[in-house]
Amino acid sequence: MTPSAWPRDQWIPHKPAVHARGGMVASQHILAAEAGTSMLRRGGNAVDAAVAAGLALAAVEPWMCGLGGSGFMVIWLAKEGRAVALDFQGVLPSALVPGDYPPDPALPPTLMGFPAVKGWKNTRGAAAATLPGGVAGLSHAAEGFGRLGFGAAVEPAIALAETGIAVSWYTALLIGHEYEIVSLDPVTRSIYLPGGRPLQPGEVLRIPGLADTLRRLRDHGAADFYKGRIAGSLVADLNAQGNRITLADLAAYRVEEFGATPTSHRGTTLYTAGEQSGGARLNDMLAHVARELPAPTPAPTPESWLIYADALEAAWANHRARNGTLTEIGAHTSSLSAADAEGNMVSLTWTILDHFGCGVTLPGTGILMNNGVSYFDPRPGLNTSMAGGKRINSSNMCPTVAVRDGKAIFAIGASGGDLIMPAVAQIAALMLDFDLTLEEALHSPRLDASHRGSITADPRLGAAVIDLLAGKYRLDIRPNDVAPKLYAFPSGVAREGDGLSGLSDPFHPDAGARGVE
Repeated sequence: MTPSAWPRDQWIPHKPAVHARGGMVASQHILAAEAGTSMLRRGGNAVDAAVAAGLALAAVEPWMCGLGGSGFMVIWLAKEGRAVALDFQGVLPSALVPGDYPPDPALPPTLMGFPAVKGWKNTRGAAAATLPGGVAGLSHAAEGFGRLGFGAAVEPAIALAETGIAVSWYTALLIGHEYEIVSLDPVTRSIYLPGGRPLQPGEVLRIPGLADTLRRLRDHGAADFYKGRIAGSLVADLNAQGNRITLADLAAYRVEEFGATPTSHRGTTLYTAGEQSGGARLNDMLAHVARELPAPTPAPTPESWLIYADALEAAWANHRARNGTLTEIGAHTSSLSAADAEGNMVSLTWTILDHFGCGVTLPGTGILMNNGVSYFDPRPGLNTSMAGGKRINSSNMCPTVAVRDGKAIFAIGASGGDLIMPAVAQIAALMLDFDLTLEEALHSPRLDASHRGSITADPRLGAAVIDLLAGKYRLDIRPNDVAPKLYAFPSGVAREGDGLSGLSDPFHPDAGARGVE
């Protein structure tokens, strides 16, 4: 079948943007968006809303992010007229021994493209977990830039963890798809595979111990996670399963706060979390577009889509040359954005890396742990080689806030490994190059390119675009579907007129936005 003959999608959902004046949260799960807006109704700001929504995801989407995860946040502080970035990435145990992770040439590479190690020890099981920075990062944001405090932001998550949530068909699909990793750990298996089969739509997902852990965070703060009773439980459970994280490691963990990295495009400044995130690639992509498309047409043309493809390829080629990382494909991670009536905006992306992380739910706390060791190469002498105490120094997460004339105009982010930056960059480019609304940009057809030898193209791009792309690149023509997810899950908020709009990926059935009047 020739590219132009590829059939159009048979299922194309439309999810209208939500509009409100008083505040907005768009999240990968609608219950998390509701948790965020509850902070706005209590008088909180966008930071309070983002932190509450992020913590709620620990109860409703724990296979993507949670207390065992890490990430980035970008905050626009309207009154101060500045953008702040928080890096709360994972850190390897100080006592880690690289020799504990010998490469096994008989196994295929990991999703990161690094060699797998004997017994999949760098991706599965407790030894695959890094120190989680998520609790420190969200607490740092709430206490430093919020209005209500970290304890208040934890309360919606406690309620969700206590009652549990009804399993959606999408959640049931995901559990079934990840049956192998879910079945490895007895605690994880008991939660998601009761009676040996995946939770079914309509059944209740409840994680034993998680509500109690969240209550301790509310009452004692993040210090308990890194120096108190939660820390002791984490270390005991991890050490019992072969992880070398110590109490001293947890106590030494620090969030990195810095001025968000700016880049300019069409008179707008876009702020990202810098080179350790996907920000440098986004900057490179937009710079390429600005050079090759100095005067955009009123609407996207086949030639503009080719320029977008070229720009993404060039940005990823630069990244691979700088960093040496290979690939990470998958719709992992959680992303959300928030805005308030005062002009503050936040984009938060955090993750436990692969779906269900390392697969281990710690019995003392109900925390599903990350598999951040997979972010490091088991081979020595490389920028990404593993070493005790080393912080994750390369990520695909790309939370972004755009500011024009001193006002934040949109905040966007996405989940999906290598798929993240292409999605965020395209949405930003479409909004700035062609004046698309957030709703139009998130419903726009997509392409994905990351210098991997081929480009994935959405058939909704149309025959003219696909034929032009096929003249230069090897194409994989695939629809933007629920599974497999090939174009990332974006979420965003935008200032439109005198109000706000919010939307989360139209192709994600559980994602959504909530506003406050």
